[in-house]
Amino acid sequence: MNLFTFDDMKKIKRETLGNLVPLELFRSVRLIGMYQGLPMKGKNTTITVGREIGKSMPVQSIEDVLTLFEELKIGIPKIIEKTDNKMHIAIEDCFCEGLPVNEGNMVCDLEGAILEGALSKIYDGKISIREVKCNVNGDENCEYIINFS
Repeated sequence: MNLFTFDDMKKIKRETLGNLVPLELFRSVRLIGMYQGLPMKGKNTTITVGREIGKSMPVQSIEDVLTLFEELKIGIPKIIEKTDNKMHIAIEDCFCEGLPVNEGNMVCDLEGAILEGALSKIYDGKISIREVKCNVNGDENCEYIINFS
């Protein structure tokens, strides 16, 4: 049994502070707390967490996934290439945009895992996702290659 659902996350009753938290708080949790604070840059944790978040999302199509990704302000996804067994997605205006460049580091594995989890609700078979570019690495956008088998 799941304690919380994605729909539960929409039930916000903060009369004074509202429904937004600053991006710097999210960045701090992700990059200071998890990326720097957990073994292997937190990848096992972020991948597990991201997949569960994605699987809980109310999506029925790739368009739903991309729309929700933007509505949640994770970033603006654009499909670069799509075939029957592969998709290449760029994320413009990603949460890491503007952070200092730190070559050799790609920090958006949580966001990729959210995509993977959401897409797993739509596609039968195995899905794997790999972050291939990241703003933090000095790339123009964050990008993912998604393989379907």
